[in-house]
Amino acid sequence: MPTAVANGLALAYEVRGDPDASPLVLVMGLGMPLVLWPDALVDGLAQRGFRVVSFDNRDCGHSEKLPRGPRPNLSLAIGRALLRLKVRAPYTLDDMAKDVVGLLDALCIARAHLVGVSLGGMIAQVMAVRFPERVTSLTSIMASSGNPRVSLGKPAAIRVLLRRPDARDVEAVIAHLVDVFGVIGSPAYATDPALLRSLCERVARRGYYPAGTARQLLALLAAGDRRRDLASVRAPTLVIHGTRDPLLPVAAGRDTARHIPGARLLEIEGMGHDLPPPLTPLIVDAIARHCRDAEGAYKARAMV
Repeated sequence: MPTAVANGLALAYEVRGDPDASPLVLVMGLGMPLVLWPDALVDGLAQRGFRVVSFDNRDCGHSEKLPRGPRPNLSLAIGRALLRLKVRAPYTLDDMAKDVVGLLDALCIARAHLVGVSLGGMIAQVMAVRFPERVTSLTSIMASSGNPRVSLGKPAAIRVLLRRPDARDVEAVIAHLVDVFGVIGSPAYATDPALLRSLCERVARRGYYPAGTARQLLALLAAGDRRRDLASVRAPTLVIHGTRDPLLPVAAGRDTARHIPGARLLEIEGMGHDLPPPLTPLIVDAIARHCRDAEGAYKARAMV
């Protein structure tokens, strides 16, 4: 798999679809590599006429890892964030957004549709704020505005997310990931156990890096409440959120859509904090239609 130097870091990436098609960048969530994107979703978007770029965020998968530092107290950091107190982090969401910009530069892409899930949705939001000229459209999936009043998940979901299995033991990592998705997954769309294990094995074998996951989480917590920033987003925005999300409640999606001018909210009944196979056609269709509408609006403005 190729790598590109972006924002001073080596990022592993993958491209599917027609090289001349409209670029669409997928930004993955907390600690998860690009292989967590369902193949049916990536291929579905490519078949709808997009050049789909996915990548491993910094500190994850095959992308560059930062040097190990002191193990952070994540429970304390979460508590400080909920109290709106300063959280120290080795890097920020702005840095991770600059990684995406750097990847676009390396691939000679002037502007692209951004589709981010969970933490990736928040990175995409920050990019739309800081680098509006690079964003054709924004799709924010099961993400939040950083508003602590609506962003607190259920205790069981937070506890399972903070567990740290031995990263050297692939079977332990697979079992941990199966547990995670068993807790945060979609109640109405339970994934077949064999398929879930296969997906978790893909993630584990690509490289599970708990230290990097912790640093990404600190970056998210340090970003705080971003509602004022979101008011400056001008990219056409689609917010997708499940009504049964135990990690980031649906209220977080509603709050995000409320603070981005003109954003459209798609609530999916029974969806949790995952991308279950039965919902892939619906999600692909929603993203593709949103991106095409945004392209039409952009071309109309350019002609004025």
